[in-house]
Amino acid sequence: MTEGTQESAEMRAAVIELLGVLAYGEITAFERLAEDAKMAPTVDDKAALAAMAVAEFQHYTMLRDRISALGADPAAAMDPFIVPLDEFHVHTAPADWLEGLVKAYVGDGIAADFYREVAAHLDAVSRDLIVEVQRDTGHSAFVVDAVRAAIEHDPKVAGRLALWGRRLMGEALSQAQRVAAERDALSTMLVGSGTSPGFDLAEIGQMFNRITEAHQKRMALLGLAS
Repeated sequence: MTEGTQESAEMRAAVIELLGVLAYGEITAFERLAEDAKMAPTVDDKAALAAMAVAEFQHYTMLRDRISALGADPAAAMDPFIVPLDEFHVHTAPADWLEGLVKAYVGDGIAADFYREVAAHLDAVSRDLIVEVQRDTGHSAFVVDAVRAAIEHDPKVAGRLALWGRRLMGEALSQAQRVAAERDALSTMLVGSGTSPGFDLAEIGQMFNRITEAHQKRMALLGLAS
């Protein structure tokens, strides 16, 4: 195998792994939002979360189709990520409606920022797809308004939700690092190998600084101290 062929094979494997974790993430987001809708206080709130769930499922189908187009089995691509992602959601199960909203906005936002950063190193088709499925579907304004209204009604909830947001930040970054470390192809994409350059340590540090700054801006929009 030539060096160029090896690099191409490594990148294809990494792309499939990244699409696999994203696809399973979209499935779990769909399930989670549908479940959280049961805690919604009004019919309008239920409908808003249902719309968010539908958007997540549409993103899943786009990712599934791209995995298939690359000649891989979508179920097999998702399989390695079932346990770590399910464990993440067990550890960050919201206690109520407001925690569910913060998780949907802040937790998913952290993941989206991470995957967009990694996608910068992919082929144009996969990169554009990941940017598209991580794009705000327009529902974030609903979450921001609902959380701010709850804080205005009862200022005491702000402290609890701020702590929740910090916990989500830590859990999300730990989960992303664990997934990357346990998958050889994803690790190669991030830190490189003999045939693939990857990120250098300075770039990785800058990436996590940008993710942290974006998280702080989201918390501020919610009216919460990060």
